[in-house]
Amino acid sequence: MNSSVSTVAGKTIILGITGGIAAYKSATICSRLVQAGANVHVIMTESAAKFITPLTLQTLSRNPVLIDTFDERNPAVVTHIDLADRADLIIIAPATANTIAKLAGGFGDDMLSTTLLAATCPLIIAPAMNVHMYEHPAVVHNMEKLAERGALFLEPGTGQLACGYVAKGRLAEPEEIVEAVANWFARRNQLAGKKVIVTAGGTVERLDPVRYLTNDSSGKMGYAIAEAAYMMGADVTLISGRATIAPPAHVHTIQVESAEQMLEAVLEHFHQADIVVKAAAVADYRPVLQAKQKMKKTADQLTIELEKTTDILQTIGEQKKGQFLVGFAAETNNVEQYAMDKLRRKHCDLIVANDVSAEGVGFDVDTNVVQIYNAAGLVTTIPLMQKSSIATQLMEVVAACLTEKRRL
Repeated sequence: MNSSVSTVAGKTIILGITGGIAAYKSATICSRLVQAGANVHVIMTESAAKFITPLTLQTLSRNPVLIDTFDERNPAVVTHIDLADRADLIIIAPATANTIAKLAGGFGDDMLSTTLLAATCPLIIAPAMNVHMYEHPAVVHNMEKLAERGALFLEPGTGQLACGYVAKGRLAEPEEIVEAVANWFARRNQLAGKKVIVTAGGTVERLDPVRYLTNDSSGKMGYAIAEAAYMMGADVTLISGRATIAPPAHVHTIQVESAEQMLEAVLEHFHQADIVVKAAAVADYRPVLQAKQKMKKTADQLTIELEKTTDILQTIGEQKKGQFLVGFAAETNNVEQYAMDKLRRKHCDLIVANDVSAEGVGFDVDTNVVQIYNAAGLVTTIPLMQKSSIATQLMEVVAACLTEKRRL
């Protein structure tokens, strides 16, 4: 077992087990976590108890196994609330399509789903099901919805399924699940105690009460960075403009509209921050005049005079006193040249650059390809992958830079 498993020692972990043939693997997951020093509380669905006995899990976890919401054994507490409050992490392994659907829909009709509704700790889901079920649009939609709320997924493996298919859908191996848990706790400490500001989304510059200038930013990259920083233990403030998705559930979010409002919010929190990641797509120009009433169509042509907005990144770059500053550069050509120029002019510690003209990259998509630069040049290139994965890798680079900075 990898030495990083020691990171789970002393942690309270809820292991949720649902009704699939892979439930037998949960015994090994439970045993390995207990051996690593975790305090494991098992919650089973009634269907799960048909595949593996509660006594087995009780013996391995050394804690009572919970199935019935109404089986209250301690009159001093409400069990599912008390356990949800004490948990450092919840793992569902295996997670059936039915359970994933219930979680996505917010149902609370058994002990596991009710506890999950009350929990505020992170959630890791390890799906296991027939390959056609796993690829069904409804299941995909439910997993995407949960991922947007911050749930982490361990992809199933490819192998022999109970239905006879050799395909994707088999529960990840217990060793992989335990290692993922250990890595999560290790990552959780990387930014512990750090105050992080993340800007995200696009700003809106109004022409009149109903018309405005904006851009195609969806907020997805910035939101993923805020979530990743939170998962690494940081105290995160997300300052968000216009976005197409909901902000991360566990992050303090300040909603703004214009570039000026975003500047004010950033400056209000900047001097208490350790790290600032400016991922927002802020307007470079705004209308000189904003009509108080809706403008009426009169002349055949309309000329709008624009003025520069204040450059937020440059402003805080000139003011920084020890803050670690990360900027973004969305380019369509000469990516490295423009990124390095921006890094130097705006006093950034890192610049995250991408070519938004490439397929699967940039605004309003779930994937990205980025290059990360520091003053010496290219630090790393992150290939095409989900923005959530890129966000995690970016914040790990930031954490590594801070560690190296402390050593100097």
